[in-house]
Amino acid sequence: MERRRVVITGLGAITALGNKVEDLWASLCAGKSGICEITAWDASQFDCRFGGEVKGFDPTQWIPKKDARRLDRYCQFAIAATAYALEDAKLDARAADPDRVGAIIGSGIGGLSEIEDGCSTLFNRGPSRVSPFLVPKLMVNAAAGQVSILYGLRGPNYAVASACASASHAIGDAIRSLTGGTEAAMTPIGMAGFCSLKALSTRNDAPQKASRPFDKTRDGFVMAEGAGILILEDMDYALKRNARIYAEVLGFGMSADGCHITAPDPAGKGAALSMSRALQSASRKPEDVSYINAHGTSTPAGDVAETNAVKALFGDHAKRVAISSTKSMVGHQLGASGAVELIACAMAVRDDRVPPTINYETPDPECDLDYVPNQARQMPVNVAMSNSFGFGGHNATLLIGKFRP
Repeated sequence: MERRRVVITGLGAITALGNKVEDLWASLCAGKSGICEITAWDASQFDCRFGGEVKGFDPTQWIPKKDARRLDRYCQFAIAATAYALEDAKLDARAADPDRVGAIIGSGIGGLSEIEDGCSTLFNRGPSRVSPFLVPKLMVNAAAGQVSILYGLRGPNYAVASACASASHAIGDAIRSLTGGTEAAMTPIGMAGFCSLKALSTRNDAPQKASRPFDKTRDGFVMAEGAGILILEDMDYALKRNARIYAEVLGFGMSADGCHITAPDPAGKGAALSMSRALQSASRKPEDVSYINAHGTSTPAGDVAETNAVKALFGDHAKRVAISSTKSMVGHQLGASGAVELIACAMAVRDDRVPPTINYETPDPECDLDYVPNQARQMPVNVAMSNSFGFGGHNATLLIGKFRP
C-alpha cells in the first residue's frame, strides 16, 4: 500500500520572539534573544528570575472578553496560534467537512495558573468560592477541545501529554489536522518546581545569555511559554486547492529511555532509537539529513546525551550535519517546544537557511559537533530533523523535507 503523503500548509506561533511566524523567523535568523526578566509576577525571591515571556498578547483579538476569562493562558495561546495558522494556510476551517478535520494539541502541564489560582481560593476563601470553570480551564485537553468547539470540528480531537515531547508526539499522530502544542507554565509554582530541581539557569545578571546549549559554561535551561500550531493536509487535497506548501512530513519516530524520570540516558540510546525510527519511517539514511533542530535545552547532561545520540546514529556524517538549538533564543517552551521548533525547520526548508545556536562561546569537549554558532547559515536544507525529549524518558523525532510532487 502506497504511503499517504502529508504536507505542511500553515504555520502559527506565539513566542517570546513575536506572535507571528515571520517575526519569529526573522529574529531567529538574526540571533536575537527573547529572554528577559519576568514581569507578570514578582520573581525577586526565586533562584531564577527570568524566562521567555510572551509579550503584548491580548486574547481578545481572537476571543470575546467574556469567553477569554474562562480559558487558561495556555489555551488562549493555542487558539491564537490556530487562527494564525489557518490564515496562513488560507483555510476556512468552518467551511471544511467537519467530520474530516481534527485538532490534536499537546501540552506538558496544561492550565497551571488555574491550578494555582484555584488552590489559593480554596485555602484562603473556602471551597464554595472555587470557580466552576476550574476543571475545564486546567484540563490538559482543554486546548484541543476549545479549538474543535470554536471551528465545529468533529475529527480526531485529543491532547498528548508527554512532557517536553508533547507537541512532537501530537504532530506525529496528526494527519489532516490542526496540530501542535501550547504551554503557559511560567507561573510561581512552575518556576519554583523547576528551581527546586536545579534544572534552571541562574544567570540572573545576564538573562539573554543564559540559554547556551552545548556551551561548556551552560548551567540549566530557560523556561518559556507559547504555542505552535501547524496545518497538516493530505498532499492531493493541498494540491487540489492550490495551497502553498512549506514542506512535506517525511517521517516520525518515538521511543523511551527507560532510564530515569528527569535525567536522560547518558549514552543517548533512546534518543538515537527515536531518530533511527524517524529515518526508517521516511526511508531515509542519516546522510540525507541536512539540518537537525536539536532538543538542546542547555542542561549539562541533556546536551551531552543528545550529542552522543547523534554520533551513535549518524557516524561520520555527525560531523557534517548542521545542528542548532533555537531554545538559545526563545527558551524552553516545554510541551509547546516541538511545534515551534518544527515551524523553524519548515522555514529552514523553505529558505535554505539554518538558524544559529546563540551564546556559544566556550566549546565543550563532550559536545564537539557543528552547532551553527552565533550566526545563521545559508545552505541547502533538503531534509530537516526535529528532536524533542521529555522528562519521563519520552523521545520524539520528526523528519520533514522539500516538497517534490
